[in-house]
Amino acid sequence: MTSPLTTSTAPSPAVRWTPRLWGTLLVLCAAMFLDALDVSMVGVALPSIGSDLHLSTSTLQWVVSGYILGYGGLLLLGGRTADLLGRRQVFLVALAVFALASLLGGLVDSGPLLIASRFIKGLSAAFTAPAGLSIITTTFPEGPLRNRALSIYTTCAATGYSLGLVFSGLLTEASWRFTMLLPAPVALIALLVGMKLLPRSERERGHGGYDVPGAVLGTASMLLLVFTVVQAPEAGWASARTILSFAAVAVILTVFVLVERRSPSPLIRLGVLRSGSQVRAQLGALTFVGSYTGFQFLVTLYMQQVLGWSAMHTALAFLPAGALVALSATKVGTVIDRFGTGRLIVLGFVMMAAGYVLFLRIDLDPVYASVILPTMLLVGAGFALSYPSLNVQATNGVDEHEQGMVSGLLNTSVQVGGAIFLAVVTAVVTAHAPEKATPQAVLDSYRPGFVVVAIVAVVGLLLSLGGLRRSRPARSVVVARSTVKEADADRVPVRD
Repeated sequence: MTSPLTTSTAPSPAVRWTPRLWGTLLVLCAAMFLDALDVSMVGVALPSIGSDLHLSTSTLQWVVSGYILGYGGLLLLGGRTADLLGRRQVFLVALAVFALASLLGGLVDSGPLLIASRFIKGLSAAFTAPAGLSIITTTFPEGPLRNRALSIYTTCAATGYSLGLVFSGLLTEASWRFTMLLPAPVALIALLVGMKLLPRSERERGHGGYDVPGAVLGTASMLLLVFTVVQAPEAGWASARTILSFAAVAVILTVFVLVERRSPSPLIRLGVLRSGSQVRAQLGALTFVGSYTGFQFLVTLYMQQVLGWSAMHTALAFLPAGALVALSATKVGTVIDRFGTGRLIVLGFVMMAAGYVLFLRIDLDPVYASVILPTMLLVGAGFALSYPSLNVQATNGVDEHEQGMVSGLLNTSVQVGGAIFLAVVTAVVTAHAPEKATPQAVLDSYRPGFVVVAIVAVVGLLLSLGGLRRSRPARSVVVARSTVKEADADRVPVRD
């Protein structure tokens, strides 16, 4: 957080949203949309994939886990690579790989090849996600303009996830292969448009060389952590394999920290974590996404296995939450400008926790309008307020040459949080699995998992409350250069 801050009471001049600026944002949103769309579509299609390719349950899980492993394990490397090699170049190359891997995934006829294509897609997303976010934060000046862009960008994830559930229900009826192939043409179109519109970015100069040891250690630690968490429910949390894996992660991370402290060009500059707002943003993202991932997993099981709903029926049940997020996309930036990120993050966590607690009222014959819909609306509103605010809080005040690094760190928190808390929820539900799988017994085994989800959200709320105690008056940041060329040296008011 080394950017100089200059106090100013003068209002910031308006910056015009040109068609080129909108086009740039839409290309970046398309990549984020595809990441979320891909995850949700595959989840619904798993039964058909297993039947067609004759995959066991343990092998089938790697269709999902392979993507998570590549995505979560390489985000730190992806973020720093964008800073060093150029954000535009890294984004476009990774997007091309994503399109090719999507095509491969829809054409393969064996489980190992499908899993390999999923890993490659996750790997490419680990580069497009931080590169895309850092392109936004270096193209749109800090303040109202960036807040609006980030609110639109981050809500694309929820929109993609919601629509992915609906698309998957429709496409799987024809063939699961269409769920794999659909992202390919969208990614190709985004690639071609991006080559025309994305602003060119220079490589970082004078960075002191590449941090090869840090890249190897950071990638290895994240890969092993995600792999261990994904496998823990099956291997057993108290098994020697799981304990030794976590111990190895701790050792590798310790060596990684020591290497980063001495590196002239570290993969992660540890000094950024001296900022309280940065730490709260990272922990907030981890608990926020972690709680929602566990909630979505349990609700899907409840609706399909206990209530007997179809995949399409389940997708439509989630739709109000996604629709609320999508409809608020262009408005949240203005709300952030007025109230600041800290208040909105707290409010979002309150809504999410309240929604999770309300969902504990479920039974074997719920009335959707009075039992399920209130939770979906609260979760949607909480997501719309908190997730964009967490992104703004994490990237505000960061030097341009470190935006990719911080973006990679934030996305790592998102992915690791989702993987860890999904595994924890799964373990809790498995521990309470009934001997006789009657609908009521299965529902009772899910309730402890929903309690864990609510607790994680409350922990995130308590962590975010620290930001309110340390709130500061409005300030402005001198923007020395804007890649959009509409405003140089703008003074943009920023609120914590």
